Amino acid sequence: MMTAVLLALLLSQSGGPEAPREPAPTGPTVTFAPAESPLPSLVYGKGIACASLGSSPQVPSGRYRLQCDESTRRCLAVPVNELEADGTESARPLERTAPCHELAQGLLQRLIEGYTFVPAIAEAPPGWYRDERGRVMQFNFDLHRRVWLGGAWAPLWRMGEPSALSRGRVDFGIITEFPDGEQMMRRFTVLDTELVLGEQSSLDTTLLRYDTNVRQDKPPIRVTTFLGKPRRWDFTFDMGGWLEVLRLELLRRGGIDHIFYTFISGHLTLDLWHSADLASYVRVRAGPSLEYDRTHGFFALVPGAVAEGNLTLDRNGFHHLTFGAEVEKLVLDREVEGRPHHPERLRVRAGYELILLAINDQPLSLVLEGRGQWRTDLVDERPVWEWSANTGLRFSLWAPARRSAPLAASR
Repeated sequence: MMTAVLLALLLSQSGGPEAPREPAPTGPTVTFAPAESPLPSLVYGKGIACASLGSSPQVPSGRYRLQCDESTRRCLAVPVNELEADGTESARPLERTAPCHELAQGLLQRLIEGYTFVPAIAEAPPGWYRDERGRVMQFNFDLHRRVWLGGAWAPLWRMGEPSALSRGRVDFGIITEFPDGEQMMRRFTVLDTELVLGEQSSLDTTLLRYDTNVRQDKPPIRVTTFLGKPRRWDFTFDMGGWLEVLRLELLRRGGIDHIFYTFISGHLTLDLWHSADLASYVRVRAGPSLEYDRTHGFFALVPGAVAEGNLTLDRNGFHHLTFGAEVEKLVLDREVEGRPHHPERLRVRAGYELILLAINDQPLSLVLEGRGQWRTDLVDERPVWEWSANTGLRFSLWAPARRSAPLAASR
């Protein structure tokens, strides 16, 4: 009876059941300075605090990321969520931000009393850019580390024969590299594959390739000249290694399938030039390969030599250039009717790749490439130069920012 009376009294005072209310804003309410143009950005790598500055129509959560400067007595403040197109806070948290520590209430009160709070843009890691709504996007790409899938038109011309224009190429693979301090770069390529469909079809795939670029600490040869003032000249030999395991090459020419298995190849490399980070290089390499001719059923030793380059032409990785020239000669092989004993192969190539745009921060590239080869190891095939020109697109499923990527503010 007493409980019912108390309940009736409470309802009479309140006028009925109370409707649900929005959570009360936490923390003090802060007045912001007028927004600057362009908006300043928090600095990546410097200390960042999180605090509640009071709810507002634009930022209902009232939660901000803060970076304060004692010399200017300013605090840059960024909502913890992305903004909608109209400038109001969304429910999407900021991506790729640095960790922040919660600001003590007493320290926050002192900042409010003595500092100016300025609207800003959140920090972004090297190689990434953040717009005024807080959305982050990648602007720097490392094409020496990626998973790729590409397609191209690949017409072929053989001297004295009709052009093979109805050819297409599909290529895919995985490449990554690991610096060992500042003195060595280790590079791995897995399932490097090219499939050409249509006339004069072919398949070239390699299970694993490993190579290194090396920078010598001490030059092995030092020459001093004494014409006038003594001068010292240092000569370095930046030698590394190149290893290829399980390569399959299949070519269809004249209705015949020519199949070659290369079980292992080992080359010594000599860098003629490399970039400071060892990612780009121009080099020569030479060494033997163990090859099995599946079509005719015998093994052969194949010494070869290559001059090649792999260059990123700009600091954001949008322009990528590759080139090479290779010569091989089969020795310890068996004589086969229809081709010379100890046949030879010559190959040249040059390619250029340009990043056009990014889909979900993964780059889509335009690929332009020219190739030529001359070989005498194909039975009943005239040894003539054949040339191909490949034009297509390549999508990199994983391409992180370069190790030398700048912060967006320093672009």
